[in-house]
Amino acid sequence: MLNALQVLTTVVVGVMVGVEFSVAFVMNPILNALPEDSRQLGNSHGGRMLGAVMPVWYITSLLLVAAWAAAAWHSPGTGLVVAAGALLLVSVIMSVLLLVPINNRGKTWTPENRPADWKEQLNRWNRYHYARVAVIIGAFALLAAALT
Repeated sequence: MLNALQVLTTVVVGVMVGVEFSVAFVMNPILNALPEDSRQLGNSHGGRMLGAVMPVWYITSLLLVAAWAAAAWHSPGTGLVVAAGALLLVSVIMSVLLLVPINNRGKTWTPENRPADWKEQLNRWNRYHYARVAVIIGAFALLAAALT
C-alpha cells in the first residue's frame, strides 16, 4: 500500500510540475509573442481555466505528501518527504499571497477594461511563477530521491 501511495504522489506532483513548467517556459512565451489584445485574452482565459484546477491540484499534492510522510514515518527517506511537503506548503502560501490576487484580477480583463499597467502585472505574476516553479521542482526532486 505504501508503494502505491509513493508512486501516486510522485506522479501527481510530477505532472503538476510539468504543467507549471510548461506554463512558464512554453505557454507564456507563446502568449507574449501574440499581438496585445490576443495576448491579454489568452492570459485571461488561461487564468480562468488553470485558476480553477490548480488550487485543487496543489492541495491534493500536499495532502498526498503528508499521507506518505505519516505512513512511512520511521522509514529511510521520510525526512526528504517532509522537506518536500514543506516546499509544497511554501508553494501554496506563495500562490495565495502573491499569484492568486494577480490572477483573480487578470482573469476578468478584456481589451476594453484592462488596466493601464496590465503588462506590468502579468510580468510580476510571471516572476512569482518562476520562483514557484523552482520550489515545486525542488519538492519533486526530494520525492524522487526519497524513493531510492
